[in-house]
Amino acid sequence: MQLTGIHHLTAVSADAPYNHHFYTRTLGMRLVKKTVNQDDTSAYHLFYADGRGSPGTDLTFFDWPAARERRGTHSIARTALRVRDAAALDYWAARLAAEGVSASPIAERDGRAVLDFEDKEGQRLSLVVDGGQGPGEPWERSPVPAEHQIRGLGPITLSVPDLAPTEAVLTVLMNMRKARTYVEDGVEVSVFEMGEGGPAAELHVRLEPNLPPAGQGAGGVHHVAFRVPTFAEYDAWAERLKAYRVPSSGPVDRFYFRSLYFREPNGILFELATDEPGFSADEPMETLGEKLALPPFLEGRRAQIEAGLKPLETV
Repeated sequence: MQLTGIHHLTAVSADAPYNHHFYTRTLGMRLVKKTVNQDDTSAYHLFYADGRGSPGTDLTFFDWPAARERRGTHSIARTALRVRDAAALDYWAARLAAEGVSASPIAERDGRAVLDFEDKEGQRLSLVVDGGQGPGEPWERSPVPAEHQIRGLGPITLSVPDLAPTEAVLTVLMNMRKARTYVEDGVEVSVFEMGEGGPAAELHVRLEPNLPPAGQGAGGVHHVAFRVPTFAEYDAWAERLKAYRVPSSGPVDRFYFRSLYFREPNGILFELATDEPGFSADEPMETLGEKLALPPFLEGRRAQIEAGLKPLETV
């Protein structure tokens, strides 16, 4: 049983119209699913991805009226978004500057060129060169040229105060491989990889015992999900969590994928999510994200749900 990479990452925004504008117009990602948080239907759940909504490309947001995140450890500290090459990073450095987005100079991290920046809510993001590794299909209606578009997710960076219990879960329970370590700003970072490896299939874990615990909020990350290719393997993962006596949500059908949720020992929420059936389960590929999509078990409440949501078309 092998996880094949990052499936999606879900963060928190307190300003859905700004969020929609920034990720679709400034970053040029495709809104592939405009739906609601299935556990809190007063909130949008917005999925931004590549041109086809491929697993491994989804950066998603819950729209919650929350205060800003308090940064610290026990958290997901940075989300990387993959681009093809150094020319793309040069393009993005110029584009972000033109859009008034503060960014650090292009640098190197773990042997790869990176460009760090934040959205206005403080969401910590990086662009990283993937050399064409990992999923990623251009979107023909993006304001960003196809060759420079964001291709997908990864690597994802965690911060923990104690590496050993997290490493045990990653390597023993989740079958990841510890690939290497590096030091950044005096902090030791351990790299764990899944499947074929590469940026789309890596977790980078920072050891930061002297930081206070993070407090979740706008600009922070709620959870990270890992790719399970098939329903059969999903069932096997559910049994594996039971066998290891790991407290979990048990199987959850999100309609677009099936999920299992659990917390690793430092309190970070993990999800295992299937590649299938995908976002075209209820919408044509050509019009993904253009209308509010609700899974069948919420469709009967559409009028009530729509009445409680704000429009996304203004900022």
